[in-house]
Amino acid sequence: MGYFLLLYDVVDDYLERRAGFRDDHLALARAAHDRGELVLAGALADPSDGAVLVFRGEDSSVAERFAEADAYVKNGLVTRWRVRSWTVVIDGD
Repeated sequence: MGYFLLLYDVVDDYLERRAGFRDDHLALARAAHDRGELVLAGALADPSDGAVLVFRGEDSSVAERFAEADAYVKNGLVTRWRVRSWTVVIDGD
């Protein structure tokens, strides 16, 4: 098992536009969390220009599948997404 960061870059008016898609986005995130795939997730602040989601899985496909299904991505709020493998040195478990 490894950790994978899903990094989102978002449109300038992301905070104003997300309301119509937020319920679907959060439902997807909650389901991934319930399955043990999504560890942490949140938006960047000051400026609000992106988000970081931390996944745990056998490979990066767990994060890639999430992005491909995400309402924020599908509806153009995310301008770019990428997955990076994350080498964790200290883990709380």
